[in-house]
Amino acid sequence: MDMNWLTTIIDNPFAKGLAIGLFFCLFIMIRGYLRRRELRREVTKLRTHLHTKLEIDSEENERRKQKYEILKQERDNLRITVQSLNQKPGRKEIRQYYLYQTALDMMFEKAPGFAPAWQITLKEAESLFEKSERGVVPLLKRLMPTSPDKQIEQYEKISRVSLEDGIAR
Repeated sequence: MDMNWLTTIIDNPFAKGLAIGLFFCLFIMIRGYLRRRELRREVTKLRTHLHTKLEIDSEENERRKQKYEILKQERDNLRITVQSLNQKPGRKEIRQYYLYQTALDMMFEKAPGFAPAWQITLKEAESLFEKSERGVVPLLKRLMPTSPDKQIEQYEKISRVSLEDGIAR
């Protein structure tokens, strides 16, 4: 009789459905557990990958920041160097010379009558400069001392004429 109730329960359609449902539920539960374990491993793997990537990016960003700071400091040093070089004696004259040269080139292009007038004026200034170097004018200048301000002005005029002479040639 013992076996009889077991067979009646097994033959019962509700029991069969319940057994199949429990089996299906157990199958899904085991499958979900395995899938959850697999996903946890994948999440751990992705976290380590992300952590490694963030470390690499952090190192790269630090390296870029250091390089940026170095370049910034070099730029400031170069700016200071340029300013100090521009303040050295003779730099203003050289800068002025380049300004004049650029202006002359522009005038030669824009004004058609400028070139001949410029050449004539340049020849006159050259002859005046040559006379001041050799002849009576330097002797008179040596014999008659002038004030230091006038000497500086004369020196600047002579320097300009010699620079302009260099431009024309």
